[in-house]
Amino acid sequence: MNTYTATINATEYPPHLKHKVIFETFESLQPQESMLLVNDHDPKPLRLQFQATHPDGYDWEYIEQGPTTFQVKITKR
Repeated sequence: MNTYTATINATEYPPHLKHKVIFETFESLQPQESMLLVNDHDPKPLRLQFQATHPDGYDWEYIEQGPTTFQVKITKR
């Protein structure tokens, strides 16, 4: 069973706050802790942003890949 330190449902935030909330939540994680991101589309642009800002600092694992719901487990290394 997966346990998450935090769950972010990105659909509950206005567009200009989504990435801010996600990155603030990620920064608050301790190493090896995970957050669950829930979204209504594939968060590929967010993954590119993680690659740019935390190239070796996270793991990205799809839990659900659409078509209407995407869930991603993001673990801080």
